Amino acid sequence: MENCLFCKIVAGEIPSKKVYEDENVYAFHDINPNAPVHVLVIPKTHIASVQEVGEENLSAVAAVLKAIPVIARQLGLAENGYRVITNCGEDSGQTVKHLHFHILGGKKLPVALA
Repeated sequence: MENCLFCKIVAGEIPSKKVYEDENVYAFHDINPNAPVHVLVIPKTHIASVQEVGEENLSAVAAVLKAIPVIARQLGLAENGYRVITNCGEDSGQTVKHLHFHILGGKKLPVALA
């Protein structure tokens, strides 16, 4: 998608603080972190949200889910734990219409909205 912020980050048109990349997945630090560690993990293929997941893009989503524990270990979060969140639509707080998963950790997180 030509106007998608995250597609532009994947394309290298907008800088990011990359944490992880493979052929299907890109992960980078959130610019407005909500925890000491706050990383966004996205499929390189544009998928607007969980609502758009189907047979045609299931492998892209699976690649993201497979990468999350690898990234968590890399960030030192695996031992004490971390939270993975995705938002779907405006009422959930999704501000970028590109499927993304937040990895949050680095401290004991509140139970609210868990």
